[in-house]
Amino acid sequence: MLMQARESNANYPSRRREMANFAAREIKRVCKEIGPRASGEENERKAQAYLAESMKSVADSVEIEDFELHPKAFMGWVLLDVCLMLVSGVLLILGLLDVFPAASTALTAVATVLTVLSIVFLVFEFLLYKPLLDPLFPKRKSCNVICTRKPKGEVKRRIVFCGHMDSAYEWTYLRKGGGKVFAAVVGAAFGSVFVQLVLDILAFLPLPGTADTVLLVLAVLTTLLVIPGAFFVNWKCVVPGANDNLTGVFASMAVVRFLAANDIRFENTEVAAVSMGCEEAGLRGAKAFAAKHAESDVETVYIVTDTLRDYDFMGVYNKDMTGIVKLDAQAAALLKAGAKNAGHELPFAKVFFGASDAAALKQGGLCAATLAAMDPTPARYYHTRTDTADNLDLKTLEAGIDVLLETAFLYDAKGLRNEYDTASAAQQ
Repeated sequence: MLMQARESNANYPSRRREMANFAAREIKRVCKEIGPRASGEENERKAQAYLAESMKSVADSVEIEDFELHPKAFMGWVLLDVCLMLVSGVLLILGLLDVFPAASTALTAVATVLTVLSIVFLVFEFLLYKPLLDPLFPKRKSCNVICTRKPKGEVKRRIVFCGHMDSAYEWTYLRKGGGKVFAAVVGAAFGSVFVQLVLDILAFLPLPGTADTVLLVLAVLTTLLVIPGAFFVNWKCVVPGANDNLTGVFASMAVVRFLAANDIRFENTEVAAVSMGCEEAGLRGAKAFAAKHAESDVETVYIVTDTLRDYDFMGVYNKDMTGIVKLDAQAAALLKAGAKNAGHELPFAKVFFGASDAAALKQGGLCAATLAAMDPTPARYYHTRTDTADNLDLKTLEAGIDVLLETAFLYDAKGLRNEYDTASAAQQ
């Protein structure tokens, strides 16, 4: 039984490079012929249909699983929160100035309620990725595409490689000022929400006159600081999404394509590649997938790949959803060991801001970890119009495919474990 991908073909480096070239060509084709792919919109469906058709010649089965969602609810909460905080701030200021003496306490109370409500939306929609506001936004249809290569015999294990097809609406401050400006604006806006809650509470207390003045100044400041949040998302621009995340989609597909091109079937391990829909709409495609595939009759592991661009920052993500969700320890150990077999000592890392599909899979009860290679600053191309096919890095793309291939072969040989002895892997 083969343990390492590099042992599967005498010309493995050339075959691996072929897969990287395949992925790059497909990324360029999708970007040129289909273009940006907003979650739940026509171009995303076109891209999924194209991928499904292109994989029929190499996969034993290609399945399309439809689901419904409210795609603009995920980032739409930002503008809603800005509106709530502006009203809250104005009411707090009016209360502190005692413009309506008989209603000052009531105004402060309403301000407090609105601030709390905005925090609830922030926590549920962003930190927890819960579809709290979905019914307020239009419904759309999307799909996940599952491409499967069956084993020679009975399926006793399954490994599933995943990436997401959709691309994001542009994030204004990353486009205009890069990571530092982005961090400053987001930090100030988020911080002001929680500071205003403190101000709301203090406004109910009997304070010296000078303290009231300080509260008033801070209330004006926090109100002003949330205004830039209204321009956080550029709803007129959907980014090309070449690196985030066509690299993850076609690196996953490259695993199935490599096995087919080299006539490799594992004895009892099924290999699948999934193109997820609507990751940029709050992981909705992965949530739908997890709900449908929560029950499995065999051991199954999910390896999510998201953004193979910055070689020096390649890592195994074992924490997700801005560090809140712990991904599966065995899946992370498998991926790390697969990377070592490919010649890469990858560190464990966490999603610095936002989330990957692995978080939704893990929350749905599935065994998942993430491979990514993106500058956590974040990178200037991240969620901007500069994420084009011209900005691909073939070295990183090939290295990522190599890691995925070695992970597949390692899983076939050893399954899920807490630890792997990669030094003696080839002999076992």
